[in-house]
Amino acid sequence: MSRRIVFVRNTLAVMIAAVVGGSYVYFRGADLPSAHAAAINTPLVASNAAPAAPAGPVVAAATDFSGIVQRAGPAVVNISVTGKAKKVADDDDDDSDDPMAQFFKRFGPQLQMPRQPRVMHGLGSGFIISQDGLILTNAHVVDGAQEVVVKLTDRREFKAKVLGVDKQSDIAVIRIDAKNLPTVQIGDPSRVLVGEPVLAIGSPYGFDNTATAGIVSAKSRSLPDDNYVPFLQTDVAVNPGNSGGPLFNLRGEVIGINSQIYSQTGGYQGLSFAIPIDVAMKVEQQLAQHGKVTRGRLGVSVQDLNQALSESFGLKNAQGALVSSVEKGSPADKAGLQAGDVILSFNGHAIDHSVDLPTLVADTAPGTSKPVEVMRGGKVRTINVTVGEMKQAKNDAPANKAENQGRLGLAVRPLDKDEQKQLGGQNGLLVEDVNGPAAVAGIQSGDVILALNGTPVSSVEQLRKLAGQAGKSVALLVERGDEKIFVPLTLN
Repeated sequence: MSRRIVFVRNTLAVMIAAVVGGSYVYFRGADLPSAHAAAINTPLVASNAAPAAPAGPVVAAATDFSGIVQRAGPAVVNISVTGKAKKVADDDDDDSDDPMAQFFKRFGPQLQMPRQPRVMHGLGSGFIISQDGLILTNAHVVDGAQEVVVKLTDRREFKAKVLGVDKQSDIAVIRIDAKNLPTVQIGDPSRVLVGEPVLAIGSPYGFDNTATAGIVSAKSRSLPDDNYVPFLQTDVAVNPGNSGGPLFNLRGEVIGINSQIYSQTGGYQGLSFAIPIDVAMKVEQQLAQHGKVTRGRLGVSVQDLNQALSESFGLKNAQGALVSSVEKGSPADKAGLQAGDVILSFNGHAIDHSVDLPTLVADTAPGTSKPVEVMRGGKVRTINVTVGEMKQAKNDAPANKAENQGRLGLAVRPLDKDEQKQLGGQNGLLVEDVNGPAAVAGIQSGDVILALNGTPVSSVEQLRKLAGQAGKSVALLVERGDEKIFVPLTLN
């Protein structure tokens, strides 16, 4: 049986004990102390050993990451999110826009999505980049969450505000209300060498501040549906819950954000992928300032060259981005780019792999004209292209759902006569849909709201008025089946 390749982020799996087998899955600092640095850079040699010969095998010493963990570990946070799964009529419903529903469909064959709204909980990681509470994490960790809670290593917990989410790069920026926080140091991924040691810190399966180490396996990896990220590939153990956590170099600098794994079982199998931190920081600046990301676009589809293709297009080396199609009416089309062109450079930057081009174009301000060097018909020519603006993906900017759901997060209606008879003639409001605080508190569709803070309710307007006059929390008297219970809610 052939194996199917699927790409999925690696968060929220903390909730599931069994995963689908038989298919591959992509789950969408300061310097070291001198003693540690010496240990890293000096081979282990016995005290009475003779001087090493000028030529011989290269010996790698054991790497001690304890200094990095001690210094940078407090700046790595645990992120817990609360969201609501969509109602589904059956397994054929289209829930492609609901990451939680997708997760359960792919990795919970023994479970079925509930037919009524249920509260879903997930875990991820993040790291603090400013002392006043700015935190970077993955977009798939917090996208669609109704509540985000950040826990520090000193056990303090804060509710976080999502400042912006960019699904295309899988980067999100959140903020907590705190001061004088520990922060990480940002490194330069362009200086990273394949084979050098790296360290990840995160919360795999909810185990806070877990450190795992490995090496950089490759650079500029292109993954399906991730055209704007030249991933760093590592063999660092990354598991569900590590999403959004930092990847450190030996200097204790963050060089990437752990985002995806390649797995046959849903757990770590030796291949993990991190978003280069320079890509993340460019996104962070726009999200923090504007709540969205503006990217340039050409309107071309490109692919890598192999030896056969490079020879057929008259190239000495298999370098560049081969244009496979040009969108009609796009900036590339208007400038005269054609399918079959091989883009060798963009604005003076050489294109080695096809993934290099979307990254360079995305970083270009829309409306600016840039030179594109192409090989066409065995000849090199330069074409000036006025870069366009990429359309914003739907729901990339965070919508504050709680503000649109009222303070309770309830959709209710008055009881009809038959329903009143079933409840012994008493008044109340039937819950039809649940979001926000009510979902977090465990209110369910079908519940009957009888009173708020001891005041009986019989109309939607009355409930809304009482909630508007309440403080930060209320107690709802709810009838569920044959039982009446008080449910406390923390309001929006």
